[in-house]
Amino acid sequence: MFYNFVIRFVHFLLLILNGRIHAQNKEKLPEGTTYVLAAPHRSWLDPVFIAIAAYPHRYTTMAKKELFDNKFVNFLLRKMNAFPVDRANPGPSAIKHPVSVLKEGNLNFFIFSTGTRYDAAVKGGTTTIARMAKVPIVPVVFQGPFTFKDLLKRQKAVVRFGDIIQIPEGRMPREKMAEIDLELEQSFARLDKEINPDFVHEFKKK
Repeated sequence: MFYNFVIRFVHFLLLILNGRIHAQNKEKLPEGTTYVLAAPHRSWLDPVFIAIAAYPHRYTTMAKKELFDNKFVNFLLRKMNAFPVDRANPGPSAIKHPVSVLKEGNLNFFIFSTGTRYDAAVKGGTTTIARMAKVPIVPVVFQGPFTFKDLLKRQKAVVRFGDIIQIPEGRMPREKMAEIDLELEQSFARLDKEINPDFVHEFKKK
């Protein structure tokens, strides 16, 4: 399968360039049910290290539509189960597509809950998708090389999975949705501190 080949090939390259990826608490990933894997977005390397650390769990994910303009990149992203989203105008499909995939039961959904690399606040889409698909959320954080330069320095790479966040069944008021968003945000902070109590990440464009 193409997805498996790419994951293994990129993992091999990263082993040469940066060494072993330290996957912590991988046993927290659910078996027998699909789920939403949620992470803060800090670098273009985030999805690469997280996908490898979570393997053989497989995911669909969203990517900005501009990336699909290139024929080769379009082919690669779609083969890796990604789908395009207009960030400026997401539309209903940004929610409906991952919900549909999760309900089919073959792929999990990986999302950057903070949206961009320059924001630490959790957005509401993660909880909405999990609620509609009736699946749990698993928080995850990545610490390690955030740039290609850091990668070549063989900076230690750690991916740490957190405790499952169960979503109550039925209708939820906005206040409860906001509570789950806050719980997810706090999970990210807790996981970061568990890896490195002194960890600080700058959420500003340079």
